[in-house]
Amino acid sequence: MKFINRDTSWLGFNERVLLEAGSKDVPLIERLKFLSIFSSNLDEFSRVRIPSINAEKKALKKEGGVSIAQKVKETIEAQQNLYGATLAEILSLLKKEDVIILYKEEADKEITDVLNEYFFSKIASYLHVRYLDESSLFFPENHFLYLVGEAKDRNEIAVVNIPSEYINRFLVVQKNGKTYFAFIDDILRMNLGKIWIGKGIEKAYSIKVSRNAELFLEDEEEGNLLKKVSTQITKRDTGLAARLLYDAEMPASILNKIKQVFGLENAMLVEGGRYHNLKDLNKIAVGNKSLYYPKAPVIDYKIKQSFLFDELRKKDVLLHLPFHKYDTVLRFFNEASLDPFVTEINMTVYRLSHTSQIAETLISAAGNGKKVTVFVELKARFDEANNIVWAEKMRDAGVKIIYSIPNKKVHAKVVLVKRKTEKKTQLFGILGTGNFNELTALFYTDHIYMTSQKSLLNDLDKLFKVLKKKQKQISEVDFTPSSLLIAPFNLKQRFYELIDREIAHAKSGRYAYIRVKFNNLEDKQIIKKLYEASNAGVRIDLMVRAICCLNPGVKGQSELITVCRVVDRYLEHGRIFYFENGGDSEVFLGSSDWMTRNIDRRVEVCFPVLDKRYKKELTDILDIYFNDGVKATGIKKDQVFKPGKNTGQAQVEMFKYLAV
Repeated sequence: MKFINRDTSWLGFNERVLLEAGSKDVPLIERLKFLSIFSSNLDEFSRVRIPSINAEKKALKKEGGVSIAQKVKETIEAQQNLYGATLAEILSLLKKEDVIILYKEEADKEITDVLNEYFFSKIASYLHVRYLDESSLFFPENHFLYLVGEAKDRNEIAVVNIPSEYINRFLVVQKNGKTYFAFIDDILRMNLGKIWIGKGIEKAYSIKVSRNAELFLEDEEEGNLLKKVSTQITKRDTGLAARLLYDAEMPASILNKIKQVFGLENAMLVEGGRYHNLKDLNKIAVGNKSLYYPKAPVIDYKIKQSFLFDELRKKDVLLHLPFHKYDTVLRFFNEASLDPFVTEINMTVYRLSHTSQIAETLISAAGNGKKVTVFVELKARFDEANNIVWAEKMRDAGVKIIYSIPNKKVHAKVVLVKRKTEKKTQLFGILGTGNFNELTALFYTDHIYMTSQKSLLNDLDKLFKVLKKKQKQISEVDFTPSSLLIAPFNLKQRFYELIDREIAHAKSGRYAYIRVKFNNLEDKQIIKKLYEASNAGVRIDLMVRAICCLNPGVKGQSELITVCRVVDRYLEHGRIFYFENGGDSEVFLGSSDWMTRNIDRRVEVCFPVLDKRYKKELTDILDIYFNDGVKATGIKKDQVFKPGKNTGQAQVEMFKYLAV
């Protein structure tokens, strides 16, 4: 098989997350959080990929007689079974710590009165009760939870919402030194006779409908994109049903009626457990610190000069998040806002925090007389609404806001500051691998490069000029960067050239080596180029966190290619590209994965690390990751990942390395 299917690869990554929830060396509450992440990832997969899979399944070729749609369904069902077993184990261990999550069991009599009182005092305020027959129409809202029952004497389906979008999913009760967490789902089940009065329904089953999350922006080049995105966001929750997740114990008679009454004939039907939306497990919180990861040390970047900009005139600054404090990034923006010689601040925004200090600083900078221009990507999936809110707030404060380029997403993570004195104009910039988001910076591993190097920033200045013009066909713009790798202008071509150079070294008998760490590898053209390199004698080591369509270790195709992934305490997000180049190695960082969407349909920025000290540092970091013998695994079930000499845990070793 030349390529691995992207959807089964995505599910493979999510299974690795699930396996981390089962890891004995992870504290119990943190294991619950991995279960939460698994559930959240699966929900996103259902909303983003299953509609496409369902639409294409008739046209898809068979793989061993099984369609991709069937294979995906079987994989999800197997993972759900493993999920249930893992959760049961964690709950049993938590009970020994006097943390009792009531799961498929009756509440102790000593807290039953508390639960029933909570039903009337709180939950009942948000209940919407419906009775439906075959002629009724009912629209289950996207990702909302419902209980359904069958009133057989009247041939009706009884429906009530589980109001977790209004109140906490769990009621916490402290009793006799124990902490109880009761699902509000079960409090409803305890009170069915008070909800479906006189219906004689004694049992209820949970369901959830996931709807298509894609935004359909026809004729994107015309009209007001802001208005179109805003309209589509409101429609997202009323889109076509992609998946019905239902309690496996539900009788077939109820399931068949639900399909008809809810209009779910074309949705993928997936058996689940008693509870859905178990991403809510991340809301479980207790006071016992031993049930959490120990507090991680965070490294201060020591600035030797009075001002960060003075430091950047003398040398570059490279931060590795979350191992370094984010304060240095915030300081960059704050200095730019206050410095009387700073005249311009230009920035791209893909995902901001809901409480973004950076956005507030940009507002202050505009108030301080700076010319502030922010390019806001309106099509950042699931962050569209937050981006619109911040964009409008910044615009009202005097920040110039530029919204999305038609048919392109701007995914670059860059900032450019212009500082003018009587003698000259100086440029300062940030080029990064992750979003300018103070919250995700606490648990995403990323790299932030601050510099005043003209060769990089002159290219960045030209890019912002292109973005400000907002051409409809940006890929046709006459712009060839001299130092940066910018999609869609030269990024793909430059990576091809770098791979071809390694091929030439290998054919000349020199050692040739490529080592890359990123999130996704899906573009078939680049994969074929890597296969070509492997067959030419280039050794290739890849660390791909999530989707990987490259099939490693195949004779005559990819014998010299290894692929692994790391799933640990922090979400691996940083992108590092290393090319041996006959001993004169080159190292790049950037925002782009090797996916078709990144290199052909987005504006991305990757950049060479020119400082020799930081090139060495990033090479060492790659060594640390590719030598992980604890959390690094192969991407295929039959693949055993063999680390190098060091069998440490990469994220732990990172602190040790950077703290020196």
